[in-house]
Amino acid sequence: MKWSDEFNTLALDQSKWVLEQGGGGWGNNELQNYTSSPDNAFINSSGNLVIKAIKQQLGSNAYTSARLITKGKQNFQYGRIDVRAKIPKGKGVWPAIWMLGADIDQNNWPKCGEIDIMELRGSRPMELISTMHYANSTGAYEYIGTTEKLTVDLSADFHTYSVVRSKNMTRFYLDGSAEPYYTFTGTSANPFPFNNPFFLILNVAVGATSTATRTARLPSPSKWKSITFAISSTSKKSQRRGQPLGVGNEPGMTRLPGNFPLARVGVVLSCGFLSAATPGNRNAYAIQPFAG
Repeated sequence: MKWSDEFNTLALDQSKWVLEQGGGGWGNNELQNYTSSPDNAFINSSGNLVIKAIKQQLGSNAYTSARLITKGKQNFQYGRIDVRAKIPKGKGVWPAIWMLGADIDQNNWPKCGEIDIMELRGSRPMELISTMHYANSTGAYEYIGTTEKLTVDLSADFHTYSVVRSKNMTRFYLDGSAEPYYTFTGTSANPFPFNNPFFLILNVAVGATSTATRTARLPSPSKWKSITFAISSTSKKSQRRGQPLGVGNEPGMTRLPGNFPLARVGVVLSCGFLSAATPGNRNAYAIQPFAG
């Protein structure tokens, strides 16, 4: 076990997490103001972390939410991250599980690199977005990725989203499939940032312009009362089915007993995305990564 947080304390463990704060659009014309308020991020009686976006004026922003990062606390390099999640429907909600290069303060975005494990446009719950962001040799921003058009509504049930990082390669999987739905090697990324340590980010944004789609996503307030984002522990539905994703022998990886990679992160997560006047529906994030 390299790092874990089972959220079995009364408050968020600030030795593991940083609550980033602020509005200003976050480079995407986002409408929320991230806070450190326990209204937006808290641990509930079930031992889960809840991230909740609320229709609530704060400064020039009409909404509040939370953004949790492991920057300065824990970085992840080669290995596997698994997230079992139930995705919400609803125009304007933008949940994301993603990573940024740990050297972002020395090498500004996009040079530091960004790995979007899962992004979802709430109005399109049958589309899974995974994207890599980086700088080319001239320093210009580039991105490449995939929008997987599925035959299932991701909001209808839990699904497992996985990324495997090995030397010079990043692969993305859905529901423990034997083959990745997307593989990135990124020869145009120069210098290549994706062999470096990255930190983890969990957040729910509101509205915004998606980099991956270049389309504005404005919220539909009348629909918010039933929108939630839930991620359940991967241990509830074991990934130990045969050879897990075929990893363990690649350059930069260490083979572990049972063919498990050096680093795997299982996450329990859900976010209520509710009107400020709506009580209850406090669901949860909970992180339980593990490694050799």
